[in-house]
Amino acid sequence: MKILRYFFIPIWRIWFYCWLILTIIPIFPVLLVVTSSEKMYPAFFKIARAWAKTLIFVMGFRVELEEEQFLEKEKSFMFCPNHTSMIDVFVMLAITKNPFVFVGKIELTKIPIFGFFYKRTCIIVDRGDSKSRKAVFDEARIRLNGGLDICIFPEGLVPDDESVVLSDFKNGAFRLAIEYQIPIVPITMYDCKKLFSYTFFSGSPGKLRVKIHSIINTEGLTLKDCNSLKKQTFEVIYNELVNDMKT
Repeated sequence: MKILRYFFIPIWRIWFYCWLILTIIPIFPVLLVVTSSEKMYPAFFKIARAWAKTLIFVMGFRVELEEEQFLEKEKSFMFCPNHTSMIDVFVMLAITKNPFVFVGKIELTKIPIFGFFYKRTCIIVDRGDSKSRKAVFDEARIRLNGGLDICIFPEGLVPDDESVVLSDFKNGAFRLAIEYQIPIVPITMYDCKKLFSYTFFSGSPGKLRVKIHSIINTEGLTLKDCNSLKKQTFEVIYNELVNDMKT
């Protein structure tokens, strides 16, 4: 049985990367059009969402969503999910109907084909460049004024040590949320690391459980409240993950 598993997993993993890159090629001209301006972003988001849901399906995953609070369409939000896997991005696209934009690391722009459109549609940050980090605030303001939500994985990077429940959060998401007075939406992804970690010979198809927690308001907060806001968000997700591990 173990031999069959080691035979199946590499094929399954390669299947993922083939879908990730090769499915973009047939619609390349369409993607060029819908990523050519910010006004076209909602159209791109619909395509990206359909693409993500299809990829999740063909990989044998099924998303099970729990929502603690209804999110009003008229408001902008800062989504803060935990980050454990490459599949996290696709899960976020699958569960969120209203258009949002990722704030993502510059390293992903190096992925062939995918990185090209990633750079054209996301807010890119080079964490080693202070000017780049500052430019994120200006770009976020433009996107928020256009009616979009923002999504930041507050851990920044997926921890190399898979035994880590939740890495320390960076300040960026919380400074942005306070600066523009938009609510934080903590999101817990329970199963992405177990079913699709960065360890190549691991994982399997299965159920991906996700919980969208109640919003954390930022109205009236100042940058002095950044650490307490960060701590509050961290504890919501951390406690959820720890309690789930006990069941």
